[in-house]
Amino acid sequence: MNASQVLEGLSYQEKKVLLALQKTGDSASPEKVLEVGGFSQLVEVMSGANWLQSKGLIEVKEASQRLYALRSKDVAERPLPERKALAVLSASDGTMKMADLEASLPKGEVPIAIGWLRRKNLVRMEKVGADTLITLTDEGRRLSAGEMEDEKALRMLAAGDRPEGAIGAQVIAMLKGRQDMIVERTLVSRELVLTPAGKEVLALGIELKEEVAQLTPELIQTGKWRDVSFRRYDVNTFAPTAYPAKKHPLTRIADEVRRIFLQMGFEEIDDEYVQPAFWNMDALFTPQDHPAREMQDTFYLKSPNRICIDQEKELMEKVRSVHENGGDTGSLGWRYKWSREEAERALLRTHTTVNTIRYLAKHPQPPVKVFSLSRVFRKEAIDSTHLPEFVQIEGIVMEENASFDMLVGILREFYRRMGFDQIRVRPGYFPYTEPSLEVEVMWNGKWMELGGAGIFRPEVTAPFGIKYPVLAWGQGFERLAMLRWGLKDIRDLYVTDVEMLRQSPIF
Repeated sequence: MNASQVLEGLSYQEKKVLLALQKTGDSASPEKVLEVGGFSQLVEVMSGANWLQSKGLIEVKEASQRLYALRSKDVAERPLPERKALAVLSASDGTMKMADLEASLPKGEVPIAIGWLRRKNLVRMEKVGADTLITLTDEGRRLSAGEMEDEKALRMLAAGDRPEGAIGAQVIAMLKGRQDMIVERTLVSRELVLTPAGKEVLALGIELKEEVAQLTPELIQTGKWRDVSFRRYDVNTFAPTAYPAKKHPLTRIADEVRRIFLQMGFEEIDDEYVQPAFWNMDALFTPQDHPAREMQDTFYLKSPNRICIDQEKELMEKVRSVHENGGDTGSLGWRYKWSREEAERALLRTHTTVNTIRYLAKHPQPPVKVFSLSRVFRKEAIDSTHLPEFVQIEGIVMEENASFDMLVGILREFYRRMGFDQIRVRPGYFPYTEPSLEVEVMWNGKWMELGGAGIFRPEVTAPFGIKYPVLAWGQGFERLAMLRWGLKDIRDLYVTDVEMLRQSPIF
């Protein structure tokens, strides 16, 4: 594109910026262009400058500088704690007991003063019997009557803001190490400079006319259309990408999971995050001395720390019997004395199976076909594969002729609809299902585990009067999302990266 074609495509604001730069000698700050060019706002200057830069007609040069200032005026007026300590030590010929120094300084300043004196190598400390002696070093004696570097910096800052170079990086680091002393700000300066291409366009002559983007009835009726310039549009000109509004990718995957289960004839359920241990563990035949109940694995609540389960008194007795001796299930149980107090401990649910077991308690007769997609909480250390709060995909089917093959078929169909072609199951172990399995899918040439499943043991279903098989599964939602996006770190799913969210595909 030659210079005349570029000139034809310039907007009114872009022309004003070029003419202002020509008047200022081919370069100027945006503030100077604002003054010379007759702009009303600085944003108009920068808007025109950015478009001119994208067309190669000017260059926007930026320089940043870090400036430092006192957080408040009285900072420089207050003596530093170590200055007070130096004064006390000097008055005692440079040596005194720690106890005497502590008695001479304000109580809260003693550890601060000692810490900085040692850091600056102004004192040495030694143990003499039961006492600790503090003695000024040669540097300490010199600075007792002189000015320390950070004191000098504070005096300079009291006179006004200073760049890092005027103070020194080491002193700045020292002042930052103290609370509420200095603040840092970044000063960015810009200069607009004409390029050879910009000068070539100016040489053609620029005529400023009021610019309009649309022909209106008023312009036609009044004849003003003859006196204005109509903006030309160049489809090749750079324009910022416009991103459509869309749901968060995790929300879209959650909607997809829900849609698949609903299409397969399931109903969605959920329950409270806060549960008694009875429903979260005891009702699922998890022994009360199981490691999962420890404080390092489960979030127990302080208030309320107990949730009464009197309303489930009859059910509670059946669960107690199953735990202690197997009840009438034919099992031996766990062979221990079951504790109601342990069962009433309040906690944040550690799995969504608590949703399904509570639903079964209210609906002990078939058919039952429900799922949940909800949050659970475990006391996990945050790393690339663990979070203390995450989402589980949970489901159960209770039918008269439900079988292990039916369970495998349901899981295969779900993951097939989620887009996985290769799916396999292998034997697994879980405390409240038998037989149990784990589901794996092929992803990038590797088998990836996505969760566990099985048939509820009689010790789980018998207290509720359930006489038919209950197929159950619990799958990891975040793991599914990581596979879909090819992520290796689970934390990336929840990072507030707007650019990543904008560029995520709609699927």
